[in-house]
Amino acid sequence: MNRIYLGLGSNLGDRYTNLQRAVSELQKFLTITALSPVYSTEPWGDTEQPAFLNICVAAVGSLSPHDLLARIKKIEQELGRQPSRHWGPRLIDIDILFYDDLIISDENLTIPHPHIAERAFVLAPLAIIIPNFRHPQSGLSVQEMLDRVNTAGIERLFEMPFPTASPELDVTPA
Repeated sequence: MNRIYLGLGSNLGDRYTNLQRAVSELQKFLTITALSPVYSTEPWGDTEQPAFLNICVAAVGSLSPHDLLARIKKIEQELGRQPSRHWGPRLIDIDILFYDDLIISDENLTIPHPHIAERAFVLAPLAIIIPNFRHPQSGLSVQEMLDRVNTAGIERLFEMPFPTASPELDVTPA
């Protein structure tokens, strides 16, 4: 089984319910091993939009990185995500942050996530669940990366209830 770390965010509609629904859908093909608290965060990049709720998820699963990406994109679409401007508002956003210690860079997928070291809204919740995990390229731990970024506008809100286990995982490719 592969160790997978995901970042989830929502800033449209019922943001908390959007996160809950996404986690529920992820459970259909991943075993969630850790779930961060929910954070309220200011938008990054395009700042003229509502605040986000963000969480990070640690999981294990057997899908390849590209099959995982396809399943994630399908979840986003099924939950109502619409194409929008780069870094624009969204009902749900799910990013693959790390997949084991793999380094992948092709036209469809970049792992580790290329902006992870700059994004306090990802690093703050991720540091709760894997503070000592080391970036396979920089060698910095998640906590060390968090210590290097500005955390203004990042507010820890509450714990998200840990989801109950799925009765049966569907690990077939999308």
